[in-house]
Amino acid sequence: MKPLFGKSFHVYMMASKPRGVIYVGLSSNLIKRATEHREHLFDGSTKRYWVDRLVYFEAHGSADSAQRREYLLKRWQRDWKIELIEAANPTWADLFPEFLRSQGLET
Repeated sequence: MKPLFGKSFHVYMMASKPRGVIYVGLSSNLIKRATEHREHLFDGSTKRYWVDRLVYFEAHGSADSAQRREYLLKRWQRDWKIELIEAANPTWADLFPEFLRSQGLET
C-alpha cells in the first residue's frame, strides 16, 4: 500500500526456494531492491545462493520503526521466520508481481 504522505519503508524477506535460504532486509525502495536481488546484481550470499524470491514484506511509516523490526527479525530463530512467512504466504509464492500491482504498476 502506498503511504498517503511521506516515504514508506519496507522490511522484507527474500528466499531461494520454499524453506530455503532466507534473507531479511530493509528498503525505502522495495521495487529497486527486490529487482537487485532478482537480477543477482551484487556479490554476496544472496547471489551465491540464488535468493531472489520476495516471500514476505511489511510496510512501515518511519525508518526507525522499520529498522527496529528488521533488527528483531534478523535475530529471530529460523523456525520463527518460516512461521511468519507461511502465515502470510503458505505456498512461498514470489510476491514481487503482487507488490508491483499494489504500487499501481503492471507486471
